[in-house]
Amino acid sequence: MSAVEALTNSMAAQTAPDLSMESSTLCSVLPKTPRRLKTRRKSKNRSMACQKIHQGLKRKWSDVLQHGSSDYVLEGPQKRTRTLDTNESECAGSLSDTCDVDSGFSSETSPPTSGRCSPCVGVHPSMLLAIDCEMVGTGPNGQFSELARCSLVNYSGTVIYDKYVLPRRPVTDYRTQWSGIKKEHLINALSYKIARKEILQIIKGKVIIGHALHHDFAVLRIKLPRHMIRDTSFSPLLRKLYGPATRCISLKKLTSTLLNRSIQVDSTGHCPVEDALAALDLYKLVEEEWEKSLQPHLQNVAPATDTASSLEHYMQDEYWPDSLND
Repeated sequence: MSAVEALTNSMAAQTAPDLSMESSTLCSVLPKTPRRLKTRRKSKNRSMACQKIHQGLKRKWSDVLQHGSSDYVLEGPQKRTRTLDTNESECAGSLSDTCDVDSGFSSETSPPTSGRCSPCVGVHPSMLLAIDCEMVGTGPNGQFSELARCSLVNYSGTVIYDKYVLPRRPVTDYRTQWSGIKKEHLINALSYKIARKEILQIIKGKVIIGHALHHDFAVLRIKLPRHMIRDTSFSPLLRKLYGPATRCISLKKLTSTLLNRSIQVDSTGHCPVEDALAALDLYKLVEEEWEKSLQPHLQNVAPATDTASSLEHYMQDEYWPDSLND
């Protein structure tokens, strides 16, 4: 019996290593436990979430560079504001400095050089419009000026209105040398009544920029409060930059001297879009100082005054001479 036990023990000792090897082999080939799969899924989900966050940050950073802003907001259940670090701010600033330097208008003879683009104290850019009108002569010897074309551009220099207008009376002098208006331009032109209504709707409640605006307002039969006007022909700041002058300085001379830009060089007449952009860029040259100089006056304006309604008040025909209401 002892011999049998000894033989049995010897066989068990020989098979033990084989059993341990088989056990490790089985562990390697058996499918992963649910716990392992769950851990792996969590890791994969975290990786995908990180990728989404990275893409979102990349997209937000692109928007920041496009709009020149130093702050942006992350979207999500919990919104957090992140301030760009110094290097990112410098990068965004350098890009914004190269974009929208002036109104955006340029040509071989008229490069954009105003050098200002940022809004400053006083008026929000969305409230600013530049205007220029071209007139033709009606009546005997073309003695009456009437609207024949009107152009409006916004602060960034985008043309938002540019249409030919049919005068109320027959044209006796097209003044093509200065106005650029020819007979064919007025064949399908908009009627004065409709054009005036459209223009007044656009400029309602806006601050208007232009050169010698009293001429433009006269043909449109409107009158605006002083604090709603930025007339470059009467700006002491621009006159100071220009230098000594005894008379009113023309838009062409101001633009040539201060912006190093040539306008009104075409023998076929002036372009109101070009003139409006020139006035806009002249305004931008002294925008900050101009707006600061108006602050004391603006503080005296009654807070309850509604700009839009007051503008409508000044646009009523009853406030104009009979000669202009005919």
